[in-house]
Amino acid sequence: MPGPRLGGQFGRLLLLGVTAVDPARSDLLFERFISRERKEPPDIDVDFEHERREEVIQYIYRKYGRERAAITAVVASYRTRSSIRDVGKALGLPEQLVDSFAKDHFWFDERELRVGKLHELAASFGHDVPPRKLALWLELSEELMGFPRHLSQHVGGFVLTQGKLTRLVPVENAAMKDRSVIQWDKDDLDEMGLLKVDVLALGILTAIRRCLDLVSLRRGVPFGLHDIPDKDKATYDMICRADTVGVFQIESRAQMSMLPRLKPREFYDIVIEVAIVRPGPIIGKMIHPYLKARERRLRGEEIRYESEALKPALQRTLGIPIFREQVMQISMIAAGFSADQADQLRRSMAAWKRSGGVHKFEKPLIEGMLANGYREEFARQIFQQIPGFGEYGFPESHAYSFGLLAYDSSWLKCHEPACFLAAMLNSQPMGFYAPSQLIQDAKRHGVVVLPVDVTCSDWDSKLGSDSNFPVRLGLRLVGGLSEAGGQRIVAARGEAPFTGVEDMALRAQLDLKDINALAAADALRSLAGHRRQQVWEASAQQKAPGMLREAPIDEEAPELPPAHEGEEIFFDYASTGFTLRRHPVALLRPRLARMKLLSAEQLHDLPHNRRVGACGIVTVRQQPQTANGTIFVTLEDETGPINVIVWKHVREQQRDALLHSKLMAVRGVWQRDQDTGGRVRHLIAETLEDLTPLREGWAGTSGRRAGTSIEAAERLRRACTQRTQRIRRGRRKVKGNFQGFRFSSATSA
Repeated sequence: MPGPRLGGQFGRLLLLGVTAVDPARSDLLFERFISRERKEPPDIDVDFEHERREEVIQYIYRKYGRERAAITAVVASYRTRSSIRDVGKALGLPEQLVDSFAKDHFWFDERELRVGKLHELAASFGHDVPPRKLALWLELSEELMGFPRHLSQHVGGFVLTQGKLTRLVPVENAAMKDRSVIQWDKDDLDEMGLLKVDVLALGILTAIRRCLDLVSLRRGVPFGLHDIPDKDKATYDMICRADTVGVFQIESRAQMSMLPRLKPREFYDIVIEVAIVRPGPIIGKMIHPYLKARERRLRGEEIRYESEALKPALQRTLGIPIFREQVMQISMIAAGFSADQADQLRRSMAAWKRSGGVHKFEKPLIEGMLANGYREEFARQIFQQIPGFGEYGFPESHAYSFGLLAYDSSWLKCHEPACFLAAMLNSQPMGFYAPSQLIQDAKRHGVVVLPVDVTCSDWDSKLGSDSNFPVRLGLRLVGGLSEAGGQRIVAARGEAPFTGVEDMALRAQLDLKDINALAAADALRSLAGHRRQQVWEASAQQKAPGMLREAPIDEEAPELPPAHEGEEIFFDYASTGFTLRRHPVALLRPRLARMKLLSAEQLHDLPHNRRVGACGIVTVRQQPQTANGTIFVTLEDETGPINVIVWKHVREQQRDALLHSKLMAVRGVWQRDQDTGGRVRHLIAETLEDLTPLREGWAGTSGRRAGTSIEAAERLRRACTQRTQRIRRGRRKVKGNFQGFRFSSATSA
């Protein structure tokens, strides 16, 4: 499934069915793609399913030949962590100190803070490093940043030539099999005017294709993208509620905060939504003017323009420039730029961080606009957007094509939530959220999720046959299980049902690593009982000598006590990264209530400016470069997510709790945005507390203290290790002790 992204030639490719974007309908700037003054090949970017992109790459090699096609290179420069590591090694500093300091470093740290942290780290590891050497480490690390480090392979930029490529540029074999790489950086190739086609990958394309296959299977008839209806009210209602976990492009914290304000009700609103939460409009301070313009339009008031001449360029965005093309159009209409100058401006926006050439346009742009009667404030505001677009700003063509995917994925999430969840899980890694958050969100929307089970799970997650179409999780979600092993399980089960763990291990030819991974993930429950019993069974599956490899072991299984709920949850997260049992925070709720920490559900309807406290598992930390030092944190408890805003001064004062907590309590002010009727809710943090140690309390009690999950696991591990050693020595009598519970089993030799 190719994506609908527009490159330089996609107006033509619309006719071939490669893209769904029609430039004639979307009022795109033609000079953005092709102009008389552009003496270069046009840009061509195509997005493919991320799981199948290698097929496309190899197709290009086969079609054009390795002598006429190669992937371009990229010069990778030193960044903060790589600079810290390489300089630290060169200075002979202790490896433990170098590794810890690099991992603990964040790009927003001030130099003074890092110096203090470095002295603390060195002392904590017991290293007596001279202060001058530490200062030199920091100084050289900062000096090295930005220098070339190595030549890397571009993600998918193909150079295609009519003749032999080696006559123009040096080519070498890539480290990856069956790939050739040009030894020049992609920007050098642009200067040479060589044709480059970007073969890019999008995970959402894989997810949508998988989802459509599942919908077709569930409905019993083929279902494709063309069957998704336009202007679906339920889908737009969901988008306006910011109920967009997993949806392409509009799932981030910033996007979800904007959705209730922008209130998309038609497709072009989604195009705006995709483009407006980007550095260009943010730095240019265009977001609030645009939202106010929307309010004026809803009240039936006239939209104001700086001049009527700009109306054709800005009418579709209510007089506010949002897209890169609009900056080009304004430069031509208001400043008198030629098409060639406007295209040079476009190129400088794309490369301003590398070459810094954008500022040469400041004077002619502003002076040209002033000469044509425009306000200086407006002229400077337009120029202010340009560096932001260089950071990351959308052309309208990209926003339009990504908007199509955003709407399609929204419709599938709204109307086919079970299929959507299964498809997203089967397409990992991708997107903004981990499987745990996707599963929790789906369960809140009524999707029934069934655990991984070797007796019925395939490698991929799938829909069950019940009337409510539950999602049966796939073996791919078991941490440490090889795909080959998982596929052999499915194949062996297809021949005949498994009669036990040993039968499965023998027929699927599983090694001990795969069997232990399945037991740790509670995936052998149907064959062996609860998790402790599974671990015991798995420990016996040792490879025997060749003649005895298929001989069964006739041994009576001991009856182990089941684990407590907290221990089960602990190991769910350890083995799969999520749990289908109670949310772990629910186990701590009585204690959190005594600490006056509220749940997301309790916070939901509280009035604006109420002082509150909350606690949850930290799922997201974000600090956009446009946020002026603010960090956005998402907590998750048993009732839903809690959005937290941490101002810069709080970040600096409470750094350790903010950046290292896995379970965090936040106290502050609960705010609800008045413009949206309170739909946008945030907790403004004042104090942060690391409650990660409370996770040890997940083990809970049941009549008597069970001990921590880690202690229980260690005892079981020791017992199983002893058993394995005895089995290897040929001893069939096994004794052990687990949590004070004696068990024994004896079989004939």
